[in-house]
Amino acid sequence: MESHSVLVVDDEPNIVLSLRFLMQAEGYPVHVACDGCQALELARVHRPRVILLDLMLPGEDGYEVCQRLREVPGGRDAGIIMLTARGRQTEREKGLALGADDYVTKPFSTRDLLRRVAHYMQAGRDTPLASAPTPIAGSM
Repeated sequence: MESHSVLVVDDEPNIVLSLRFLMQAEGYPVHVACDGCQALELARVHRPRVILLDLMLPGEDGYEVCQRLREVPGGRDAGIIMLTARGRQTEREKGLALGADDYVTKPFSTRDLLRRVAHYMQAGRDTPLASAPTPIAGSM
C-alpha cells in the first residue's frame, strides 16, 4: 500500500537534515537513503508518494537509480523529483527522459520545492505540474 511519505535519497548529511526537517514540518513521514541500493529497498518497503533524488550519489548515479526505481513497486508510481546542483538543460532532459517527473536545481526555493512535493502528494505523477522555472535562489 502506498503511503504519503517522502523518500530522501542523498549522501550529503546537511542536505538530508534540511530536507528531513522541511518535509516533517509539513507533516510528511520521511525515510532516508544514502545510496541507490538503500533507495530501492526503502521504496519497496514504504512505497513513498514522493522521492527526492540527488543526482550525485556513491555507486550508481541518480540517473541509474531513477531508472531502477521505475522498475520496482514503490518506485513505479512515486513522483520523483531530482534535486541537484547540475543545472544544464541536457542534464535536465536526461533526468526527465529516464523517469524523473521533475528536476530542481540547487540552490532552490524551499517554497517552490514544497509546492512541487504537495502537488505529487495530492495529484500523483500522472498529473503534470504547471511548472515554474526551477533555478530560484533560496535557502538551500
